Amino acid sequence: MDVTGYLERLGLDAEPPSLAALGRLHAAHVERVPYEALEISLGRPTPLEPSVSLARILRGRGGYCYHLNGAFSTLLRELGYDVTRHLGGVQGGAADAPNVDRNHLALTVTGLPEDPSARWLVDAGLGDGIHEPLPLREGTYTQGPHTYRLRPSEVAPGGWRFDHDPSGSFAGFDFAPGAAKMADFAEKHAWLSTAPESGFVRVCVIQRRDAAGVDTLRALTLNRHGAKELIESPEAWWAAAGDVFGIPSAAFTAEERERLWHTVVAQHEAHTSGGPVVAV
Repeated sequence: MDVTGYLERLGLDAEPPSLAALGRLHAAHVERVPYEALEISLGRPTPLEPSVSLARILRGRGGYCYHLNGAFSTLLRELGYDVTRHLGGVQGGAADAPNVDRNHLALTVTGLPEDPSARWLVDAGLGDGIHEPLPLREGTYTQGPHTYRLRPSEVAPGGWRFDHDPSGSFAGFDFAPGAAKMADFAEKHAWLSTAPESGFVRVCVIQRRDAAGVDTLRALTLNRHGAKELIESPEAWWAAAGDVFGIPSAAFTAEERERLWHTVVAQHEAHTSGGPVVAV
């Protein structure tokens, strides 16, 4: 674990564990490390090992929950935090039944000096999820434009339920109380990376959270805190990837950039069910 390099990527210095320090780490992570699955769009699924995820993060890239929370939890442990990984299940829509199907890696932290018995929900892998840690106790919590709810899970005894703001990109998630290993997510990770039904396979999405809201690039639609724009050229798409989400185009070959552009154009056309909307 390159702790120094990781902290440099987050723009932070090392400091002893505390609630304030944890908040700074969490906010910096969701602001600087994008939620993205461009490797899946290129047809090359990624390993689960946090060390591999960290290497990609240090190159200016991101990942989705297994990568982001896997690497972040390892960093927190190296910094002296008591962090636990949990089996989770995200539901995309309100009609989806709550479950813990392992499509999400959730994190909790305890043992902070302010209150060693208190537990905190930590999650850098939700795209438009929380900006800072939430106390793991039942209630509603507002961060920026979003209001969340935490309550005991109805499907994971002893676990918890996170209800997203109605404007969020998913309905919520449940997570089980016990500790999980990265290997516990391997089968689901393989499915999410390759199955035609997987949301990561069907739509290329990049997200970044800050204190005021969320930036999202979904196929060709750039949504910056609610202001939408249709991207009409590969140059503009890669400019947005770099300027808004910090993903350097130089991290990809010319052939990879062209493939990704054709992929997002096809996804946009499939969504709109019309003819070509941009020149390719």
